Amino acid sequence: MAKQERAARTRETLIRAAAEVFAEQGFVTASIAAISRRAGVSAGGLHFHFESKTVLAQAVEDRASQALRRVTTERWGVAAAPSGAVDGNALQALVDSSHSLMALLASDVVVRAAFGLCADVSHRSGIDLRRQWRLWVEAVARTAARHGALADGLAPQDAASMVVASTVGLETLGAREGHWLAPHPLTRFWTLALPQLAADGTLDGLAPEGSEGVRGPKGAGGPGGHGSSAQQSSIPD
Repeated sequence: MAKQERAARTRETLIRAAAEVFAEQGFVTASIAAISRRAGVSAGGLHFHFESKTVLAQAVEDRASQALRRVTTERWGVAAAPSGAVDGNALQALVDSSHSLMALLASDVVVRAAFGLCADVSHRSGIDLRRQWRLWVEAVARTAARHGALADGLAPQDAASMVVASTVGLETLGAREGHWLAPHPLTRFWTLALPQLAADGTLDGLAPEGSEGVRGPKGAGGPGGHGSSAQQSSIPD
């Protein structure tokens, strides 16, 4: 058992070291030698756990995908609104998950590196984090529309496109200038966007800064827990 635990710790150390090097240098420039030095593991030891740099990159992407699921689909339980009710919870779910995403990007190099890898033309990404995020946003927008929470005449796809473009833009800028991943830029975006997105009568119940305790999802690299005072919303596949 102790041997298995050491092997698991070594794998995690290698994944984090690879993420740090990928984030700093990009996939092409990153070398096995640099990753093994960062991890304090011999090149032979690295190859024992991961047969190539591509396999290491895939492990980084897999870890990040799990973290992203924790702040999106796994966080929000099933609590469907009564038929015909105006329900702003779907929009708050989107606000909260976007704040959790930025907290992940700011604090977890594995998530940050994986988003960079999916945009790196030199690397064929096995898991597209940006696509995963887009599909989540589109699902939330459809749920909000079905519950009457979107502004009159606003198509769910248009709402989703605005949110995806803005959040991915912050992620891209934040890869080089970390202040873009701080809470304020995203809060400012939601302050401007929610009046355009939310149905009449629902805006006062929405918090552009995120629900209490939303930032720093537990178990996903950020500080603190991920509890929310807001009622959870049903976001189907």
